[in-house]
Amino acid sequence: MTSETESRVASAERVVRATPATIFELIADPAQQPRWDGNDNLASAATGQRVHAVGDTFDMTLTKDGAVRRNHIVEFEEGRLIAWLPSEIGSPPPGHLWRWELKPQADGTTLVRHTYDWTDLTHERRMNRARRTTSEALTASIERLAAIAEGASG
Repeated sequence: MTSETESRVASAERVVRATPATIFELIADPAQQPRWDGNDNLASAATGQRVHAVGDTFDMTLTKDGAVRRNHIVEFEEGRLIAWLPSEIGSPPPGHLWRWELKPQADGTTLVRHTYDWTDLTHERRMNRARRTTSEALTASIERLAAIAEGASG
C-alpha cells in the first residue's frame, strides 16, 4: 500500500566533463546502456537500435531473468532529451518513465539530470521494485556514464 504523500519521482544530477553529443550518444544507443547502468539491470541490447525520434522503440534484455523489455520513446530532442516507457513485449507500458536531460554549460561541460518517474505505475507487483529506484541508484548510473563520457572526451 502506498501513501498519498509518497514521492513517485526520483532524480539525480551532476555536471559531466563532456559534451552533450558525447553523452547523448551513450544514452540514445541502447547497445551502450549496459556499460553505464548503475542498477546492473541491463544485460544487453542488439546493435542498430539507435533512437532518433518520439515513437521509436528499442528492446533490452534484463540481467535478472533474461526477459526482454520493449522501450517506447515518448520524449526526444537530439542531444538534449530522451525518455522512454518500458513494457513487456506485446503489452502496454505499465506507467514508469526513465528520462535523461542534458544541458550544455558555458565551460563546455554538461549538466546531466536522470529521472525515474513512476507516478502513473499501477501494477502492484512492480511497486516494490519502483520504490527501490532511488536518487542514489540514479546517481550510480550517472557516475558510470560520466566515467565513460569523460574518458571519451579526454
